[in-house]
Amino acid sequence: METNVIGDAVSPLSSSGLQVPVSFLGTGMYIPDKIITNRDLTARLDTTDEWIVNKTGIRERRFLEEGKYTSDMCIGAAKQALHNGGIHPKDLDAIVVSTFTFDQLLPSTALIIKEELGADQAIPIDLNQVACAGGVYGVWLGCHLLQNEKTKHVLVIGADCMSRVTDPFDRTTRVFFGDAAGALILGKTEEGYGFLSWDLQSDLSYSVQIPSGGSKQPTSEFSVAERGQYLKMDGRAVWREATRQLPKTMLTTAQRADLEIDDIDHFFVHQANFNILKNVMENLQQPMEKAIVNVDRFGNTGAATVFTVLHEAMERKAIHHGDYMIMAGIGAGFLWGSLCLRYYHQTGSGE
Repeated sequence: METNVIGDAVSPLSSSGLQVPVSFLGTGMYIPDKIITNRDLTARLDTTDEWIVNKTGIRERRFLEEGKYTSDMCIGAAKQALHNGGIHPKDLDAIVVSTFTFDQLLPSTALIIKEELGADQAIPIDLNQVACAGGVYGVWLGCHLLQNEKTKHVLVIGADCMSRVTDPFDRTTRVFFGDAAGALILGKTEEGYGFLSWDLQSDLSYSVQIPSGGSKQPTSEFSVAERGQYLKMDGRAVWREATRQLPKTMLTTAQRADLEIDDIDHFFVHQANFNILKNVMENLQQPMEKAIVNVDRFGNTGAATVFTVLHEAMERKAIHHGDYMIMAGIGAGFLWGSLCLRYYHQTGSGE
C-alpha cells in the first residue's frame, strides 16, 4: 500500500487514493405523483406509443406538479436518506446538490435545502452544469470532502426537473425525460470498504445544450421566440458517446480497484434510455440482472438516476455486505465517469 506524507506523519493510502475510506450510510429518493404516459404525449406530439417504447424503452415518466420546484424534490429525497442513515440534519457538514434545473439562478438551491432541513452546520455546494453525470461527480466531491478529519457526514443530492426544460412540442426531447431526485449520506467506513476507485473524463461538445439564459445569449424576446430556453439534443451523438464511454470508464474503474468486471455484483448506471443501458451491459458481457432498471417507469431523470436505482436496490434488500458495485453516468458536455465501491452494511441504520 502506498503512503502519503502529511507533515511529519506518514498515513496509508487506499488503492483509490483516499486516505480515509468512505461509503454511503443511507439512501433516499423523491418521485412526483403525476404520471405522464406515452399516450398522454402522443396527443400533442407527432409520435406513437409503439415508437417511444421501441426506441427508448420508456412507457411512462413523472412530471412535477405546478407550484413545486427542484428543491422540493431534493428535500423529500434528503429526508428519506437522513432517516435511513440514522443521521440528524444538524450532523451534516456539507450538502452537495447536483442539478442544472435549479429553482432559479440565485439564490443557491443547496442553501434553500440547507435552510429547510435545519442543517445549521452544513456548507451548501451547488454543482450546476454536470447534467446527467452529476450524481457521480457529486459523490466524488463528497468523498474528498470527507478526507478532512473534521468532516463526518456529507449529504449528496442529484435532482432534475426535466419537464421544465424540455419543449412540450419537441418529440426529440420531450419523450425521453422525467422528474426525480435521489440522495445519499456519505460517511467514513472501515478499511477495505467504501469507494475503491474512480474514473472521470470529459470532452467538450454542444450536442446537448440549452442555448439561452446565460451570458452568451441572455434571455430575450428573440431567444424565447427561438425556444432557446429549452434543451436541444442530438440523439445520435448521445448514443455514440454513451455506448462508447460508459463501458470504457467502468472497465477502467474496475481495473483500478484490482477487480475484473465479472467481480462486480451491481451496476447502477445512468439510463438515458433502455437501449443504451442494454448495449452497455452487452458490451461488458454482463447480465441485465446485475443492473436495476427504472427508465421504463421514470424516464431519463438526469442527475437523479444513479441515486434512484441505488435506492431501489437498497429497498429491495438486493445489496449485501461486501458486495462490489459500480456507479456510472454520462451527461451533456460531454462529462462522464464511474465509481467502484465495496458495500459496508451499517448495522443499526434505518435501512
